[in-house]
Amino acid sequence: MEKGVEETGMLKQAKRPKIIVVTGAESTGKSTLALSLADRCQSLCIEEFAREYVEKIGRPYNYSDVEIIARKQIAQMNEALTAAVPFVFFDTWLIITKVWMEVVFHQSPGWVSEAIARAPVDLFLVCDTDIPWEPDPVRENGGEMRDKLSALYMENIREFGFKFRLISGTGPERLANALKIIADI
Repeated sequence: MEKGVEETGMLKQAKRPKIIVVTGAESTGKSTLALSLADRCQSLCIEEFAREYVEKIGRPYNYSDVEIIARKQIAQMNEALTAAVPFVFFDTWLIITKVWMEVVFHQSPGWVSEAIARAPVDLFLVCDTDIPWEPDPVRENGGEMRDKLSALYMENIREFGFKFRLISGTGPERLANALKIIADI
């Protein structure tokens, strides 16, 4: 027989949601996929903070801005762990921010790597570059750079020891492919 809270003096730890990060290069359908997955799984989607932040600052971003974005992404992860849902889907996350800092500013602070290493991410879904790149005011990396960044993201995910799967296909096919993978975690 299991001892109650009164007998042990401890509270039972609630089961945390599975954390799935939808990531990949620009214009690969991350936002659409993350929102669709959250809807289909009756779960939570943490929308991309970097885009929102960069759109609102009204000037070119700098290294300090990207550090602010990274800190917010860490806070979002901490909050997500307490959500009472089966899954939390992140539309991008800290690995993209780390790579972004390294590509644009040729450095990233050690605390970013430490936060990534400690993060309880269950799965990264890396969106393939098989969807055409569409320009917008925030996007910077179309063409060959998109494939290079995709490779860097997967390299970083591997180096940190996270499980990941590449998601390809367009529209409903991409969603169906992701749902099949999620069913196995």
